[in-house]
Amino acid sequence: MKTMMNKKRICIGLFFMCVLVAFVVLYAGRQKLGDAMTINGFKLNTAVKITVYDSQDETVLKKALALCDKYEKIFSRTREDSELYQLNAGTLPQKDGWYVLSDECAELIEEGLYYSELSGGSFDITIEPLSSLWDFTSGGNVVPDPQELAEAQKLVGYEKVELQGNKIRFKQQGMGLELGAIAKGYIADKIKEFLISEGVESAIIDLGGNILCIGDRIDGESFRVGIQKPFASRSETVAATGISNQSVVSSGIYERYFEKDGKLYHHILNPKDGYPYENDLVAVTIISNRSVDGDALSTACFALGMEKGMELINRLPDTHAVFITEDGELHFTKKFEKAVSLTYME
Repeated sequence: MKTMMNKKRICIGLFFMCVLVAFVVLYAGRQKLGDAMTINGFKLNTAVKITVYDSQDETVLKKALALCDKYEKIFSRTREDSELYQLNAGTLPQKDGWYVLSDECAELIEEGLYYSELSGGSFDITIEPLSSLWDFTSGGNVVPDPQELAEAQKLVGYEKVELQGNKIRFKQQGMGLELGAIAKGYIADKIKEFLISEGVESAIIDLGGNILCIGDRIDGESFRVGIQKPFASRSETVAATGISNQSVVSSGIYERYFEKDGKLYHHILNPKDGYPYENDLVAVTIISNRSVDGDALSTACFALGMEKGMELINRLPDTHAVFITEDGELHFTKKFEKAVSLTYME
């Protein structure tokens, strides 16, 4: 039976390929700027902003931002000194035929394997042999050779990974892991844990649009997180949600893409063939308690498509989603509008 879906239409007025959905924190209202202490940086290949409202300890903020550097050295797929790069290259230390991982790397891989299985392989962290053939950042706009993709696809399959505690091995030589779809969520959660351990009760962690809130605003109201209009300034939004101690993460075709011969190629790849998923979705947004869950689920649900993605989210506790289709229409999971306050902008 088809999932019942609430629908709201927003006239965006742009061709779907130009749709950009991002999340911004609306700092207007009774939250005074004087109460806030903010640190910014370019980390994890994105703009990072951490704002604390109930502390003036700059050392805490600096230590929180430094966690980005710590985890990038673990999870980066491209940094030659990172743990993940060395794992994929086969140069990580081994013991009795197993690669030995740090606690953090093992923990995130375990999360990734869980969501790979939960999605039936539509989301798969072993997609690295395929994703490494694509380049969405240099401007070269090159579509990989079909034969290369076909050969690389043979190395993909989460079920070929064995993870036992801090030890890992692959059932097939040449396999590799891509953790980019979940790493920022994991890092945001770790920053939150650190800030709470330092006594922070009101803060916002923004890792390039991955938003994670600690508590509420200091005036007791929830933080307002806005859905940004396509290619508009960060202050222009089509809707805003009230968020308390939760995460908001979005994935979609707007993040990394290029056009070639009139066709759009985006970065959310199908592990079954190595090409971008083709469905009528522009973006999926997840509201959850943990940011790592939202990060994984936003990609997994995009990959599954709206119907199966809706079914998945409706089975999970304390998790809500917005699916945005090519026509600019917003589709909400069953309990979204009861659990999350939503305000449409005029």
